[in-house]
Amino acid sequence: MKTIIEPFKIKVVEPIHMTTLEQREDILNEAHFNPFKIPARDVLIDLLTDSGTGSMSNLQWAGIMKGDESYAGAESFYHFQKTLRNLTGFEHILPTHQGRASERILFELVGGPGKIIPNNNHFDTTRANVEHSGAEALDLVIPEASKPNLIHPFKGNMDVTRLEALIKEKGRETIPLVMVTITNNSGGGQPVSLKNLRAVRAICNQYDIPLFLDACRFAENAWFIKQREAGQADRSVRDIVSDIFELADGATISAKKDGLVNIGGILLLRDQELAEHAGALLILTEGYVTYGGLAGRDLEAMAQGFEEVVEEDYLSYRIRSTEYLGEKLKAIGYQIIEPPGGHAIYIDAGHCCSHIPPSHYPGQALVCGLYRTGGVRACEIGSVMFGGNGKAPDLELVRLALPRRVYTQSHIDYVVESAAELFEQRDKLIGLRITNSPPFLRHFTATFKEII
Repeated sequence: MKTIIEPFKIKVVEPIHMTTLEQREDILNEAHFNPFKIPARDVLIDLLTDSGTGSMSNLQWAGIMKGDESYAGAESFYHFQKTLRNLTGFEHILPTHQGRASERILFELVGGPGKIIPNNNHFDTTRANVEHSGAEALDLVIPEASKPNLIHPFKGNMDVTRLEALIKEKGRETIPLVMVTITNNSGGGQPVSLKNLRAVRAICNQYDIPLFLDACRFAENAWFIKQREAGQADRSVRDIVSDIFELADGATISAKKDGLVNIGGILLLRDQELAEHAGALLILTEGYVTYGGLAGRDLEAMAQGFEEVVEEDYLSYRIRSTEYLGEKLKAIGYQIIEPPGGHAIYIDAGHCCSHIPPSHYPGQALVCGLYRTGGVRACEIGSVMFGGNGKAPDLELVRLALPRRVYTQSHIDYVVESAAELFEQRDKLIGLRITNSPPFLRHFTATFKEII
């Protein structure tokens, strides 16, 4: 395949602070072996998350200068609202400061003890907000998702047979909504097909249950549909996006992903009464309904970002860049979640560090190893993130999430070189134990010690 070229030119640069192996050893100890606690200045290549870490375009920065900072009814809100209505077809559009704020409002209204929220795979903040309300977060992804080296075009799909069985067993009244995450972050950034979404919609219609989307990466999911699903190749991404949102009764979106901005979120709703209740909670904790905890300039940047994210040259570059990293890591010998997802490559840390049991967090050990070796920061998605309260995830993963429009191919080649060096020394990686842990979302602030 031809060399990947970025479909943009670089106008502003930010220096990277270089560190030595000895310095990184000290930094890792000071951070108690938790990459979230490492100062960003001490990270060479930051693949911790793709959330809010991207670069904005010249038109987005121009929008920043146009921002209307009126408290109520700002022009920037109406521009944002019009853009989202045209893109998604939703009438009720509530801005929030980020996706987890949308989740908190939604599940405060529909969650609660005795309720069950099924999803293909809940991600960390979604699960935390569901469980904080007292409800149960249940994952119903298809069985193929638990087989890393199995090639399946839509490993993010929900298991509709299990969904219907759950409704029959627990009763429709216990399930206030069904949620589908696109793309499926916890499941390796894997897409969900239109066929699967329509099947989930049909079951929801049958039992009169609303369907919601966690649509943080809706454009990347639409690109995969265009590339992989029968009958979609000649359609535009924008039209596929329209079909996706038409199937839903609501959606939560972190604009820090496919909104191409550094801050912002959205709650989309069709139901008038639910929208009124959500608006009241928004005012209580976020801000007035026309700014939702954001500045007017943020709304302008979001509006432009949602226009740019469905540009197909951008999406082609975005998905191919991720695929490139996956191909290189696989050639080294790493087992990854295949096929490569949209926003990240997921290494099977359980396979790479087979000498470290899940109770000693092989994913965290691999994350620490990547930082030691090359100053590359990644994120554990395994027994640290999802293993609390006696639960055990199916896979021990390490996610290398690519910020949007930030790194060039040479940066990624450096990541590959660092990963190759670490792979040769993988048997020397040692497990960790948790020394301090909060009750929710422990991976953000937990501290660790190596088991020596």
